[in-house]
Amino acid sequence: MAVISKVAQLEISRLLGYAIVLMIMVVLAAPQEAGALPAFARQTGQNCVACHAGGQFPELTPYGRMFKLTGYTIGARTMPLAVMGVLNYAKVADTSKSDNPAADFQKNGRPVFSSGSLFMAGKITDNLGLFSQITYDNFATNSDGNFAGTSQLDNFDLRYADRFVDASRDLIVGVSLNDNPSVSDPWNTAAAWMQYVPAASLTSHQFTDANTPFPGFPAGSNIAGVTTYLFWKKTFYAELGTYKTANQALSFMSAGVDKENKTRLSGSNNPYWRLALTHEWGPNNIMIGTSSMVAHIYDGGTDTSDPGNLGSYKTTGVDAQYQYILDPDTVTAQFAYSRTVSNYSQNALNAATGTSPFVLADGSPLATPNPSDTTNVFRAKLSYIYRAKFGGSLAYFNQTGTTNTLNQTSGLDPSCGGTVCSDSSTRVTGNLSGNPGQRGLTYEAFWLPVQNMRVGLQYTAYSIYNGATNNYDGFGRNARDNNTLFAYVWFAY
Repeated sequence: MAVISKVAQLEISRLLGYAIVLMIMVVLAAPQEAGALPAFARQTGQNCVACHAGGQFPELTPYGRMFKLTGYTIGARTMPLAVMGVLNYAKVADTSKSDNPAADFQKNGRPVFSSGSLFMAGKITDNLGLFSQITYDNFATNSDGNFAGTSQLDNFDLRYADRFVDASRDLIVGVSLNDNPSVSDPWNTAAAWMQYVPAASLTSHQFTDANTPFPGFPAGSNIAGVTTYLFWKKTFYAELGTYKTANQALSFMSAGVDKENKTRLSGSNNPYWRLALTHEWGPNNIMIGTSSMVAHIYDGGTDTSDPGNLGSYKTTGVDAQYQYILDPDTVTAQFAYSRTVSNYSQNALNAATGTSPFVLADGSPLATPNPSDTTNVFRAKLSYIYRAKFGGSLAYFNQTGTTNTLNQTSGLDPSCGGTVCSDSSTRVTGNLSGNPGQRGLTYEAFWLPVQNMRVGLQYTAYSIYNGATNNYDGFGRNARDNNTLFAYVWFAY
């Protein structure tokens, strides 16, 4: 009989422990009748598949979109609380090209409880409803680099909506107070929703699908905005609004975010808009849309009274989604593309110019940092679910952009004899080229043992990372070394 190594035995025991936890959770969940977000399920009297395509939360069906567009007000008022938790496991293909694997790949190959969320959501009045999420990050770090779990307001969408229906019209109008551009959007190709499986904030999880490029807005979340929208004859959707720093009376929207990481916008002239055309026929529905945002953002931790610390960012995108929903089959095809033009602050450019420790191969200085960059992100995904129980998906991502020495974190260092050395260059995540390029595929299989739990397995494979296929950090690390096996258990009650 072959002798199993101690390392293999340890790995098997960990996976067995993970499986036991999963089995216990399935047994506990079996009697429940709640949906993906139980507060909404109790309110509407519907199960997961009514609002979520094949039960795959948070992806919405046409009914789920109508529920959201009408302000989360369909049904009766019920208990507005729900909870969510996520267990994760990540295994990076190669951890050998690191000075400190314990730091570069924290808890690699070990199951962890990554995060939990508390939801307050549901009908407030016949026209007013709320979706809000507070998330606890079990592996957030403090200034010393030690784990110090923190909580913050993750998503917030308070909206007023009304619907006008008669023989000649069907019009929904609404107003949303929210903390994240596109969190109010009813389609999953929107920036706030296309990334859907939470991953732990551990360095071993940094190459999972959750951290691959997704179309988005540089302003991010935890800001404050008001948008107005209309949905006409279930065909045309339009949304327009603007955002500002979440401060003063709206400071709760950035609750839990420390001062250094808080997004600070200039004034309230940070417009966002969204247009979409959609059509339903039989079990099919299709949408094509576009969105854009212009954000004026101060450099983190700098003086907001100094205009030299202010940069501007413009993002424009197009997206589309097709769904086929007819028991026992659910098919969804999505694509999204965004183009962001970043104009950096003058002070950031001044600070970076002439300060890089790196040189070219002939010993001459690097090129002056670009005052602006253009970044393009393309994302496509095809998924299939059978009987709202078993499913799989294939996703493709491709990020391209301007090469800029401002982004270079590894390079030839004269103080190390003109080589790439650990004194100044970054291993594992280092960027030798100054290019943001990333490209790869994510394969996924998942199972819904009960309607409020999903168990999934993903494998993310890279062909390009930080602008190169091979030796992207200068220490011999290749894009394929970041390939990651990722497992998760995601549940809500």
